[in-house]
Amino acid sequence: MIIRTRKDEIVCIAQHDHGYLSGEIASKFRTELLGTRDRYEDAIYAAYEHDCSWIGLDDTPIWNDAQQEPYTFMDYPMALKLAFYRKGLDDIETANPYASLLCSKHFASFFHVEEQQDVIVFLQHERQRQQRIREQVVDLSDSTIANHFRMLQFCDDLSLYVCLNEPGVQKAEEFPWYQDGFERTEPFNMESGEQLQAVWLDDRTIRVTPTPFTEPFTAVLSYKVVAKEQIHKSGIASAYKEAERREQVIHVT
Repeated sequence: MIIRTRKDEIVCIAQHDHGYLSGEIASKFRTELLGTRDRYEDAIYAAYEHDCSWIGLDDTPIWNDAQQEPYTFMDYPMALKLAFYRKGLDDIETANPYASLLCSKHFASFFHVEEQQDVIVFLQHERQRQQRIREQVVDLSDSTIANHFRMLQFCDDLSLYVCLNEPGVQKAEEFPWYQDGFERTEPFNMESGEQLQAVWLDDRTIRVTPTPFTEPFTAVLSYKVVAKEQIHKSGIASAYKEAERREQVIHVT
């Protein structure tokens, strides 16, 4: 779950809905920045499905007593999260092994030096998955796979940029992760070699500079707004289930 907390309510965005927006972004990406169109559709599929692991977890949100808000992707209990990560990656591999390779690399990148045993086991399993699938993918160079991985990370980040910020927010008040640009996007900037930047022009429009997209496009993000009063009355699971699904329209230029 991705959340934005307001005075009397909490904006809740399911991870798979965020993933759908990531896929919409990927579908407009300029393939010349990837060096080839080979396996581009598989890379788009990876963007759409990369957070399918969260479908079961987000269906019934869990309350974080310490923070007085629902658990999010940032603080969800690790053991349960990793179990669902693996299940999601297994499902993606069944449908599209190459997409699973990209998503596995994406998930593994979340962890660096980590002593927690659950994480060590997860990373070992994913390295084996990546090696197994890489041996099957003989038609792509390492550089192409790296570009697809980089595109997946950027599309995930730009979608998170939408989800974590209030629409139309001023640059100085943005969620801090992307205020200075999107990490690892320098190879996609053919003008200066610097990171791609995003800014809200109004409450519906985002400009990415320089654009990595084939054309301006419009996408839709599904979300729910849950009243804090209702959470106190009936609990987060019931309040979330009863909340009306809404849609945010985003124009990307």
